[in-house]
Amino acid sequence: MTQFTTELLNFLAQKQDIDEFFRTSLETAMNDLLQAELSAFLGYEPYDKVGYNSGNSRNGSYSRQFETKYGTVQLSIPRDRNGNFSPALLPAYGRRDDHLEEMVIKLYQTGVTTREISDIIERMYGHHYSPATISNISKATQENVATFHERSLEANYSVLFLDGTYLPLRRGTVSKECIHIALGITPEGQKAVLGYEIAPN
Repeated sequence: MTQFTTELLNFLAQKQDIDEFFRTSLETAMNDLLQAELSAFLGYEPYDKVGYNSGNSRNGSYSRQFETKYGTVQLSIPRDRNGNFSPALLPAYGRRDDHLEEMVIKLYQTGVTTREISDIIERMYGHHYSPATISNISKATQENVATFHERSLEANYSVLFLDGTYLPLRRGTVSKECIHIALGITPEGQKAVLGYEIAPN
């Protein structure tokens, strides 16, 4: 192995790159879920005319930090004008929830089906909301997942690197499963995670 390939492998395989990808993915997904939850709570989407004179509306947000195994995520917790909304996504006073991280990671894996998304949302919110509300949150989440998988990629990647990291995931019992990750490097040296999938060992 040449010095170049050794350096290249070291450059690619830094765990902090994978951790940062999952941290930012969790941050985006959790903020999207919070917005979808508020829309379901209010019964209408942002800027929808149905919300005019409905008796309640969006009222900004407040910031909260949430610790994950990949680092701290910054959450923007939405509020309603009447002060009745309390997000079921987050524990009331907790700053860490491994089960929540696991669910969000499963949502965005490659090849996740609409039915699987609905099942995950049901497990996350089922005891808090009606089936109709769960369905509305699922639809919003499906759009976000589709956007993630259909996003534009660079035209050229000089290097494609496949890697994996083990995470404890629940399937009846808790066991570590491998998340396979595809990383690309552009001719300019920019790294990007192209996709990932939870696959059997």
